[in-house]
Amino acid sequence: MAAATALPAAPRPLVTQKAHWTDRVAHAALALVALALVAFLAFPLLAILQQALEGKEGEFVGLANFVSYAQTPALLESLWNSLWVSGLVTAITIPLAFGFAYALTRSCMPFKPLFRGITLVPLLAPSLLSAISLIYWFGNQGVLKAWLTGIGIPEIYGAPGIVVAECFAVFPHALMILVTALSLSDARLYEAADAMGTTAARKFFTITLPGAKYGLISAALVTFTLVITDFGIPKVIGGNFNVLATDVFKLVIGQQDFARGAVVAILLLAPAVLTFGVDSYVSRRQTAMLTARAVPYRPKPSRGYDIVMTLYCSVIALLVLAMLGMAVFASFASFWPYNLSPSLRHYTMGLVDAEVGVGFVNSLKMAAGTAVFGTALVFCGAYLLEKTRGMDGLRGLVRLLAMLPMAVPGLVLGLGYIFFFNEPKNPLNGLYHTVTLLTLCTIVHFYTTGHLTAVTALKSLDGEFEAVSASLKVPFFKTFWRVTLPICTPALVDIARYFFINAMTTISAVVFLYSPETKVASIAILNLDEAGEMGAAAAMAVLIGLTSTAATLLFMALAWWVNRRTQAWRTTER
Repeated sequence: MAAATALPAAPRPLVTQKAHWTDRVAHAALALVALALVAFLAFPLLAILQQALEGKEGEFVGLANFVSYAQTPALLESLWNSLWVSGLVTAITIPLAFGFAYALTRSCMPFKPLFRGITLVPLLAPSLLSAISLIYWFGNQGVLKAWLTGIGIPEIYGAPGIVVAECFAVFPHALMILVTALSLSDARLYEAADAMGTTAARKFFTITLPGAKYGLISAALVTFTLVITDFGIPKVIGGNFNVLATDVFKLVIGQQDFARGAVVAILLLAPAVLTFGVDSYVSRRQTAMLTARAVPYRPKPSRGYDIVMTLYCSVIALLVLAMLGMAVFASFASFWPYNLSPSLRHYTMGLVDAEVGVGFVNSLKMAAGTAVFGTALVFCGAYLLEKTRGMDGLRGLVRLLAMLPMAVPGLVLGLGYIFFFNEPKNPLNGLYHTVTLLTLCTIVHFYTTGHLTAVTALKSLDGEFEAVSASLKVPFFKTFWRVTLPICTPALVDIARYFFINAMTTISAVVFLYSPETKVASIAILNLDEAGEMGAAAAMAVLIGLTSTAATLLFMALAWWVNRRTQAWRTTER
């Protein structure tokens, strides 16, 4: 029998999965998010780089502007001033905040919520409030001017005032990070150390500090970045002491030297990017401090220790209240320092005579727009990244752009908006000098924190919701609207509150972008300070703080109502 000839196997047809039309909708929506981030973040930053490499006539000059900057002693002095002031503020603030956080988490002292609430109040007011208060305390007509001279400091204006005011402004930021770091402790480590007779000092240096190492590094990086990029405090109390932030303003607004202003902006961007990179590296090396078998640490009462911690926190809280209280008192004083009787003269002057009332209305519009549209953009973008599929290359770009604002100072972003949106050939040129552009700039400036909050909330949801919806041919947007959104409403409220408060208090992000018609309240305070109306400036700063406080209370009430309406499934009645 002849061997049968083997027939060639028929080629197997390629199996391709047909994309559902809802996937295309998700891809289109993700592309729109990417386009928005590119237009309002990437392009303005590229415009700064382009401006730094061009001459006054628009010709390409390479690194000539950087060389010219390096040959200017005054500008190099500003760079050095920014570095050492930021380093000094970090060296002062971190130990103070660590001690306060340690008292809150590792002692049984009374009034913990009160102490923590007092120290977080500065977050509700513009950073320059501390500078205004210091002028009333130690300025030329300050209450303690003689005492300041007695200890060998001739005046508060300049480096001393900037350092003290910045410590006050950044203390709450460092405190929040350190409280979180010290809260993650395993009690078993301390029990083992006690069993071996380890001293308190040794436990602190071998258990507590290593456990809080990454929190300390993050707090230090955040503090350094906030100080070196802050504009309001050096502008108000800096005097003739120049830093990079004030140099950018003088070069762009005062001298119209855009090329050199772009160079300084890149220098401001460099430490922020560096600290962001270091923080990312540190976070990747961080190991989990709490395992599944961990026991939460609960401090034990100790009369002497608790008294010392209470006294320490009381001193810090009194300093914060003294700073806030002086600003409030000065805002009601009729004519400082000759007539201290209370009156509403400065509030009337600020809101009516100086037309700050218009700016206050613009601030409310900008804050409301930032809270509504910023929250919607951030949450939708995070949802498309975490809960949809496909377009992997675009997803990587969106993730990068979502994290980039954390490394971009507000002053740099605002300057980029000038270079990009003030270009006549730009089709988006019509947005320049509008409240809309101020709102978009503020959204982009604070995008990263909102994005991380939304991603954290979404990652806590099981992917089965989307899997079941896909198997039942239910469009993703129905699942988003009926399931995901109600479950994540507490996170949405937190994001909206964060956007609103920061929009009310921001200065650096919008200082380049306003016009007389779109001036906001925080910028109006700077104008009042330049005009010598310190009382009216203090009144407007206090008014912004009160507005932020009222907004916080309203958001807290909204969060309570939302939890009752949408989070009932989390509780089990027995």
